[in-house]
Amino acid sequence: MVVQVNQPTRHYSKTMEGSQQKVEANVLLLGAESVGKSALTVRFLTRRFIGEYGDIESIYSHTDRVEGREISFNIWDSLCPQNGEVEGHISDRQLQWADGFILVYSICDRASFNVVRQQVQRIQQAKSKSPGAHPVIIVGNKRDLQHRRTVSSEEGRLLALSTDCGFFEISVAETYHEVQLVFHELLDLIREARALKKGAAGIKGIVRSMSAVFGRKRTE
Repeated sequence: MVVQVNQPTRHYSKTMEGSQQKVEANVLLLGAESVGKSALTVRFLTRRFIGEYGDIESIYSHTDRVEGREISFNIWDSLCPQNGEVEGHISDRQLQWADGFILVYSICDRASFNVVRQQVQRIQQAKSKSPGAHPVIIVGNKRDLQHRRTVSSEEGRLLALSTDCGFFEISVAETYHEVQLVFHELLDLIREARALKKGAAGIKGIVRSMSAVFGRKRTE
């Protein structure tokens, strides 16, 4: 494995687990058809691997314990548009809903890798218009099918590095643990992004308060 690092309620809920708050994270899964998005989701939810799925778009809720804290994952398993001209399309609603993104391609399908490249660009464009970190992890799936590989590990790593994304290359079919690592890594990145946002908001509040105080003094 290569590693680099209905709308559900967002962010921190008010439910308390002991002395700790329950953490909630909205995760949007993106990618082309037949790359294993639904298999990845179901593997994480149930630990089971199911290889065949119909064209179904769903939002799943799943509670997990990470480092002793209860985490509620809301996972939107999205469909890729059929029109080839909009393969990289992500709706504004999806962008607003998501706290973090998992973009999946098949190492056996170069076209699916190109879709992920387009989707990363779309997310970055949205970030430039709406400041605030929205973590992205790129996942190359089907590592068990090395004999059919058309996208090298290096290409996946380079795309992730050049776009400031996390990167995993895994086999959803072979192991649950790698799938769990993907979601837990994204959770860590979401937490970091929230902490930075909270810190920035705190600094802005201090600056506003100081401006108000010194502004009054100048007028007295």
